[in-house]
Parts: sequence; structure tokens; C-alpha cells
Amino acid sequence: MTVKKPEYMKAAILVESGKPLVLDQVRLPESLEVGQVLVKIFYSGICGAQINEIDAVKGPDKFLPHLLGHEGSAKVLEVGPGVKVVSPGDRVVMHWRKGTGIQCDPPSYIWRERKLNSGWVTTFSDYSIVSENRITAIPDDFGMDIAPLFGCAVTTGFGVICKDAKVKIGESVVVLGAGGVGLNVIQGAAMVSAHPIIVVDLYENKLELAKKFGATHVINSSKVDPRAAILDILGGPNADVAVDNTGLPELIQLGYEITNSQGRVICVGVAKKGNNISIYSLPLHFGKVLTGSHGGDTYPTEDIPRYVKLYEAGKFKLKELISACFKLDDINLAIEKIRKGEIAGRCMIEM
Repeated sequence: MTVKKPEYMKAAILVESGKPLVLDQVRLPESLEVGQVLVKIFYSGICGAQINEIDAVKGPDKFLPHLLGHEGSAKVLEVGPGVKVVSPGDRVVMHWRKGTGIQCDPPSYIWRERKLNSGWVTTFSDYSIVSENRITAIPDDFGMDIAPLFGCAVTTGFGVICKDAKVKIGESVVVLGAGGVGLNVIQGAAMVSAHPIIVVDLYENKLELAKKFGATHVINSSKVDPRAAILDILGGPNADVAVDNTGLPELIQLGYEITNSQGRVICVGVAKKGNNISIYSLPLHFGKVLTGSHGGDTYPTEDIPRYVKLYEAGKFKLKELISACFKLDDINLAIEKIRKGEIAGRCMIEM
């Protein structure tokens, strides 16, 4: 059966930094270019990276107005020239890390008679044109509501543990920030039998959820000094791994201070431009590591199918990661609640 190609899509558009997204109709190009794939989106997650984009934490946004979103679930409607990885009818995870396939030119959308900028994948819309290397096919019967978690939250969290930090059985892990990615760092640490797994956050609802995902100790940094509490649990500054998901300089520095001489400090969160950290660098010359994570060094083409099988075998949680779901029309309300810490886990947008 031939699927009628849409002329327009409904999208949430970032028009001005720091302002609510604008919901409007966007015109799709008449044809697909080499490596492009047209998809119908079912669900999209909201990641902290999108909040950072809205707030322009890396500096002035040169691409306004533009589309957003980098983890989603979708069905392939049409493929452009050269596409071999997926076919029409395939159900897919949309992800921001590169997988197998062509990296195409970003699509040419039109909004209010002007160009609307877009990247290789965007998910805050009911349709999208994405690059072949930003989608991975999954089984037809896999839940579309949970599939977006493989686009960033799960793959980043597991990758941080297994690829960036290379956590060994019995090593201690301190997780700073227990949002969508942080919960998967915790879950990944528990899966490789790290101990103890200490979690620091401001919000009790997030700390309660962290316990369900494998945290052995939780610390509310709004009530106690987190440094003293961590050292009391560890018996000194000897954590093997610290993972910061906040991008806050004071917490990155805390992670550096409470790890041992061979400790690994992994920065997942991105600090706002100009918010610098201050460390004593000598330990870096003798084996200590302070590094940034780029999506847990995930290779979606290989990692997502493996994680799907692992989930189907009952080895980790997905549904429990989703704490709220909103319609696309209510995306600004969802973002506001995320900012206020009212949503403990991942927030989904249903198209």
C-alpha cells in the first residue's frame, strides 16, 4: 500500500534562546536527497541536552530558528537515494550518535516562508527527515513508548559505565545527578556489580527512584554537605569512579576531589560557557582521569540491538524510567516541569 507523503509537519521550534518553543506547521521538501529518510514519529524523549540548547549554555545560538530533539521512536515512510540500512515500514530508534549508513545533508524545511534549520536528526515533531546514520531498526513488536530511551538515555548511561569509565566488578561509583541519563548510569553500575553506588541529587523524588535502579546510598545535597557524606560512606577520598550529569563546576570538582589516585571522573553534563572548574592537576600525571563523555561512546548500530535483547531477557528496567508523558501541544509545560525537578525520570512526548 502506498503511503501518502505529508506536505507539512507539526513541530516545536526554538525561535529565541531562553523562550518557550513555538508550535507551528512546517513545510517538508518535495523530495528526499541522498541518504535522507522520512519517518513518522511516535514518541520523543526530552533530554537535558535540549534544555541546554534552549538556554544556549554553549554560547549564542547561530542557527536560530531551528528544530530540536535527539531521541525518538518512529516508522520509516520513505527513503532517499542510496539508503540501504532501513526500508519503508521499518520501526526505528532515532539517535544523535552516528551509526551505519550515509550522513546526509540536513533537510530543507520551510517555516513562515523562510528556511528552518535542522540537524541530522530532530524529534520534536510528528514527522521528520533524518540522516540514514541516525536511525536503527528494532523489532516490530518492540514498544514505541520505551524505544526512544535507546536514542540517548540508556545508551549514554550504559556507555559511560562500560566504555568511558570501564567499571570493574566491586569498584565504587559516585553519581552526581539522577535524571534520565543518571538513572541509567546507576542501572549500568548495578548491572556490573559496582559497590557502593552513591547518588547525589537535590530532589527526594529522584533519589527515591535512584534506589529502585540500584543506588546503595543516596544523598540529598540540599540537606547535607555532600562531600562530607560521601567521604563518610567511603571512609576517605577513594571512589574509583565519579560521574557528573549536572555540568555544575562545583560538582565536577567534588567528583575530582573524592576519587582516588587512579580514579576516573566522567563529565556527562555540559557546564555553561564561562563556568570554569578549578583543580589541582598533578594527579592527572599519575593515572587519574578527568574526561568528558560523548554519548557514552555509543555505536548505535551494534549497541541498540544488543540492549534490546538484554531488555527482552529481563535484565534491566525501561518502563520505570518514564515518569511522565505529554502531548506535543504541551511540550513547554513538560519542559517547565523538568526544570523544576518535578519529573524524576525521563519525560516522553507523544505525537
